[in-house]
Amino acid sequence: MAELRWNPLLRTWMIVAPHRADRPHLARDVCPFCPGSGKVPDDYEIYAYPNDFPSLSLTPPEPDFPGDELVPVKPAFGKCEVTLYSPNHNVTLPELPIEHIEKLVAHWRERFEELGSIEGIKYVFIFENRGEAVGVTMIHPHGQIYAYPFIPLKIKTELASCLDYQKKNDRCLLCDLLEKETSEGSRMVYQNAHFAAFIPSFAEYPYQVDILSKRHLQSLSHMSKEEMRGLAEALKCITGAYDSLFDVLFPYMMCMHQMPTDGENYDSYHFHIEFYPPMRERGLLKFNASSESGAWATINPTCPEEKAAELREKVREIAERDHEEGQDASRA
Repeated sequence: MAELRWNPLLRTWMIVAPHRADRPHLARDVCPFCPGSGKVPDDYEIYAYPNDFPSLSLTPPEPDFPGDELVPVKPAFGKCEVTLYSPNHNVTLPELPIEHIEKLVAHWRERFEELGSIEGIKYVFIFENRGEAVGVTMIHPHGQIYAYPFIPLKIKTELASCLDYQKKNDRCLLCDLLEKETSEGSRMVYQNAHFAAFIPSFAEYPYQVDILSKRHLQSLSHMSKEEMRGLAEALKCITGAYDSLFDVLFPYMMCMHQMPTDGENYDSYHFHIEFYPPMRERGLLKFNASSESGAWATINPTCPEEKAAELREKVREIAERDHEEGQDASRA
């Protein structure tokens, strides 16, 4: 059973998929994503794996719930994929070479374009859930891609905000946010030639980091080869800084926000990635309670400027370490 049910209060579709409760949880003896499992090629670098327990499918069954005019129901059309980052079961994203992460970015771009070209698909959502704290069920390094037949509510809200701002100011909202963060500097975490990363002043999570393209572009498809490498460098650095904070595999949700694929004009939108890490300090998680879940009134129990300073220091340490390792390699 899987179906889409309309929420008339929020005016958006939600997915009902109870069969996902049967998926394996943290299987440690046999990993279906490892070469030799019979489920994946014996030799791969990055692989698009069809989700064994998809919430959406291109040939969905008819809904079990009848629905009505008040709460319409329709088949759960769409597609769910797992993106295997590497055949190495124990490697993490920041441990991958830059060249490999570049290939991952190219893979995301190819999947965004192919899934977005399917008739009826309106939004392609690329994301990663990392760590048991956010409900990960498989240890192998991977992310996911959901191709929706609708534009999710959060994206729809961002799109409307960006369009309103452009109409009023003849400028891009996210370009102006980036300019503000760059000039103030207190929440800036990382920069390269093509991307910048900072904790926004309105961050929902203590260590939330947003990565923005410096050039105004709407999706992976609009990136140059140099920008794709710049994104790979930013991802490696930010995830590496996370892992260095408390010397643990840092849990997070990585969410890529780009233009919908419904053929409409989204020139006012701006590509960015949002990281939602649930840790607020060593050994402690930030839980979304009544204010966050019931009223959508987020409470951040920390100061964004202080957390940005912590991450900046880790980024600096990583840069110094990489520089020293490069000098040692050149002398060898």
